[in-house]
Parts: sequence; C-alpha cells; structure tokens
Amino acid sequence: MTTSTAPRTARHCRLCKPSQEPNDYTLFLRQWVRSPARMGAIAPSSRHLAEAVCAPVPERGEPVVVELGAGTGPFTAEIQHRLAGRGRHLAVEIDPLLAQRLRHRHTGAEVIQRDAVHLRHLLDERGIERADVVVSGLPWALFPPATQHQLLDATAAVLAPAGAFTAFTYLHAVPLTPARRFRELLADRFEEVVPGRTIWRNTPPAFVLHARRPRP
Repeated sequence: MTTSTAPRTARHCRLCKPSQEPNDYTLFLRQWVRSPARMGAIAPSSRHLAEAVCAPVPERGEPVVVELGAGTGPFTAEIQHRLAGRGRHLAVEIDPLLAQRLRHRHTGAEVIQRDAVHLRHLLDERGIERADVVVSGLPWALFPPATQHQLLDATAAVLAPAGAFTAFTYLHAVPLTPARRFRELLADRFEEVVPGRTIWRNTPPAFVLHARRPRP
C-alpha cells in the first residue's frame, strides 16, 4: 500500500523558518571580511557618532547634503531625521549590497552606488551645482595619499563657498601617519578646521573633525 507523503512535507515546511536578511552588524562584518580596506571598521558607527558628524546639517531651508560612504546607514538615518523631508540627500556607497539595503530602508535618500572620487560628475548628472554639507563615513586613515587627495579634491570642488565638511577618524589612528596627513590636507583645502569632541560611545572611539569654507 502506498502512503502519501504530502502531510509530512507540509508539516516539515511549517517547521521551516523563513529566511531572514542579516542585521546591520552581521552584514557590515561580512563586507569587512571581503574588503577590510574599503570598510575601515568591523562595526557600524553608533548613534552618538552619527549625531556628532551630522551636526552641520541645517535645521532650516532646502539644503543639499551629500553623504560619502553611507555603509549600513547610521549617518543616513540621522541626516534624514534632521532634514525631515527638506532639501536633497545624496548617499554615495560603493558596495552594491550595502547600497541595496540603503535604498530599501531610506527611501527619502538618493542612494548612488559609485566611487566618491566621481563626486563632481555625480552631482552634474542630477543637475546639482553645489552641496551645502558633505558628511563623510569613509575610513580616511586607511587610504593611501593619492586616494586622500582625490577624495578631498572632489569634496572641495562640489561644496558651496560657505559649505561644511565633516569627517572622523578612529581615536587609535590619530597618531598614525595617514591620519596626520588627512588633517594636513584638510587645513590645505579649507579655511577653517575645528576638532570636535571624542565620541567614546562608539566602537572603536572616534574623533570628529569639522571643516568649513573650501579654498578656491
């Protein structure tokens, strides 16, 4: 006598757990393993660091805010909160998986999966002449000199005369040559560079830098 296996199969399927996408930490760590130099850290930035880095985003008007290295989106979320539907927010992320998640999660941001060195071209494509604020989540202390130069030149080229640029370096990297070189390049390209506070409630602790008024 033949016994049907349909009920058993159905019962087995009911016990199966639906596939779930990885959380931010897991996805970030997975992408870090694939490309540690690109990611720069093994965990997403904390809310406390996001608040400090995104502080220059204006509370009024219709500003253009450009975000570099959006990652899993902690800065993206803070920028969206501060803009509250105003202006334009371009989030540039080179990693395709991270960019896909950003598009799904932050529909108010224009997510662009490209290299930030092409920033001038990316704005031209969208009919944007200048950015009021550029917020960086990039691992500057890991970049070689040529990449630091390219990225800062691209950033200064798109900022409005009174524009603001904010970045951070991890506290343990501050004495290292790449981090010192980055601060020197900031001083060369901006009239004002102000050290912010150290964010201890981040993994690892981070040091914020605010730059204003790009030099011609």
